[in-house]
Amino acid sequence: MTSTEPQTEPQAAPRAADPRPLTLVGARLGAGARPADVRIEHGRITVVGTDLPAAPGERRVDLDGRTVLPGLWDAHVHLTQWAGLRRRTDLSGTRSAREAVEAVRAAQQGLPVGELFAGYGFRDGLWPDVPHKGLLDAVAPDRPVALLSADLHAVWLNSACLALLGRAEHPTGLLREHDCMAAVADLPEAPAATADRWAAEACAAAAARGVTGITDFEYADNAADWTRRAATAPPAVRVEAAVYPHWLPAAIDRGLRTGDVLPGTGGRVRFGPLKLITDGSLNTRTAWCHQPYPGLEDTPDAYGIEQIPYEQLVTLMRQASAHGIEAAVHAIGDRANTAALDAFAAVRCKGRIEHAQLLDPADLPRFAALGVTAGVQPAHALDDRDVADRHWHGRTAHAFPYAELLAAGARLELGSDAPVSPLDPWLGIAAAVSRTGDERPSWHPEQELTTAAALVAAARGRRLLRVGDTADLAVVDTDPLTADVRTLREMPVHATLLGGEWTYGPY
Repeated sequence: MTSTEPQTEPQAAPRAADPRPLTLVGARLGAGARPADVRIEHGRITVVGTDLPAAPGERRVDLDGRTVLPGLWDAHVHLTQWAGLRRRTDLSGTRSAREAVEAVRAAQQGLPVGELFAGYGFRDGLWPDVPHKGLLDAVAPDRPVALLSADLHAVWLNSACLALLGRAEHPTGLLREHDCMAAVADLPEAPAATADRWAAEACAAAAARGVTGITDFEYADNAADWTRRAATAPPAVRVEAAVYPHWLPAAIDRGLRTGDVLPGTGGRVRFGPLKLITDGSLNTRTAWCHQPYPGLEDTPDAYGIEQIPYEQLVTLMRQASAHGIEAAVHAIGDRANTAALDAFAAVRCKGRIEHAQLLDPADLPRFAALGVTAGVQPAHALDDRDVADRHWHGRTAHAFPYAELLAAGARLELGSDAPVSPLDPWLGIAAAVSRTGDERPSWHPEQELTTAAALVAAARGRRLLRVGDTADLAVVDTDPLTADVRTLREMPVHATLLGGEWTYGPY
């Protein structure tokens, strides 16, 4: 099966803790900066200076002028899906349903008879034809086939897979939103031990890109899953484990609050926010908007889909907030973002809006006024520019409006939404800076971020290495502030430290 899995995996777990002080010698801490030394003790930065004398028993590593940055975070990941999809067929380059089917025909060769074929990444918003189970049946009549869309809001199944899931009577095999998520949850899963090994490998691969933490929005009992994984081996990154409404009562009964370290995880895993989904996605034309989608004006879902009624959204946010659990509200369309901000105003709680892809200009200053973080995924702006120009025609000046959000005082945090885009922060940084991923000019260049601003947003607001900070650090071969966009995208990462211990690199 075609796979995006790298041929050589980085180490699957961090090395054992070394209690000795560590001094990084000859590190550059910014554009034009003279080399400096950074000493780390007990997991924290204790000294930043020049020509530091050796400390008793210390480890000294000469970085030879490489740049040291605050460790990067991916603030939006679906880790289990990303870990599994790294082994599945990538359909992101297909330009029609028939082209996707031909990719399935070729990629399934060699699989055991009857084994599930899984693919991901298709984007049908601009396809000239419509996905249908019959097309897949023609190339895989006896094998279950499940193809997940790039935005995770649609799944395309053949008749064998529909029958496997008890949905044999479905007319088209293309399931969206709630039906999609329910079907994906019912697909055969890898054994827990296998899935955990894949998750460990995915975390190690993230560390190899300078990542020191992720927020995991997998639709699962994340607190339980990460507690189990960390008991076997500490993950190579810090994890914030989000919770969904289904598991909220149990979390409240346990007294878990956002930011709490989960017992038995060695301090690597914390309890995260409550994830609430207010609308769909742009590609599926289910993002909830103030204006109708062209061509759908006379349909029931002309404006997209409101997934959670406003009153229920407020109730859930208020319940969580009363028990110290912050909210992370998925909102893509401008109408969904307005409703989410209205809910934060009503509840007066901390939290974040995930995606914030299309905004009413009147809502821009409300993020800062309400203290709501915008968790954004710049790679989506590149992936969605064409479908946005078609389905949000005339409104894209306020689509993926990162510069406007910053100018209005909002806090930005960058993520990938992996597997929607790869778990690689440098792709997001380059996308935020350039607003293009091909030979075309920048898409709405007025919304570009500076490299410095993108780095801060990718490091959860950390700008500098300061004494007292946790020593979560990334060491790169090229200073990002002087790098061109191609170098940013492909940034050579030399090493990564988590709490002063190497999780990636040659040391």
